[in-house]
Amino acid sequence: MASSTEKKDGPLETVKTVFWALLIAGVFRTLFFQPFWIPSGSMKDTLLIGDFLFVNKMAYGYSRHSCPFSMCPVSGRILGSEPERGDVIVFRHPVTSDDFIKRLIGLPGDTVQMRDGRLFLNGTAVDVEVTEPFVEIMEPQGPQRILPRCANAPVGEGGECIKERSIETLPNGVSHSVLNIGNFRTDTTPVYTVPEGQYFFMGDNRDNSSDSRVPRSIGGVGFVPYENLIGRADRVIFSSAGSRMLFFWTWRLDRFFEEIV
Repeated sequence: MASSTEKKDGPLETVKTVFWALLIAGVFRTLFFQPFWIPSGSMKDTLLIGDFLFVNKMAYGYSRHSCPFSMCPVSGRILGSEPERGDVIVFRHPVTSDDFIKRLIGLPGDTVQMRDGRLFLNGTAVDVEVTEPFVEIMEPQGPQRILPRCANAPVGEGGECIKERSIETLPNGVSHSVLNIGNFRTDTTPVYTVPEGQYFFMGDNRDNSSDSRVPRSIGGVGFVPYENLIGRADRVIFSSAGSRMLFFWTWRLDRFFEEIV
């Protein structure tokens, strides 16, 4: 028969265990790795809707945005290191405070411009090589059941949704694929000069990304301050094409632990 002491200690021990588990998880999330689900198609085909990854928060040091709800008691950035052009980065939107994930294109002092869908950095066209198109099925994707946008639209449900694909090589040698859907207003832009202490981001799915090409006044990102960087995305851990993670028949096994480039 259990003693009265054991009966009293039971609930107390449970509370203590839960408390320490939450504390350890919070510290781990704040200092080391933050989980992140890909909710939209703005980074296709590098990242797909339903990809799950851990963001490396040690990569660029820590700011107030490193804590949930931007509650870290940090001024500026500590233990900081500079990001590299081509890094895929999660950052805090300067206005909405939502977490976004995009590719770093422009460093402080750079000029960035799009001309007819071609990226120019510091007045020079970035190398591009056309490759095979990106093809996916026209069907609802992820928990939000988003339909993909296609270069060959209109496409009926179950048909092949095709986007033009190229390999873009940045000046530091980082190569990654970019997708093209058609002619959109963000295909040709003014020349942007990236201010000191800020960065210019773009999605790899260029015609499906509200990024630094779009002013904050109309829902875009604009330039992103250094302190808003949360961490670097290095590897996809898990991926599901379905509306629920538990639907194992929708898991993309070939994307598990895939390196992000």
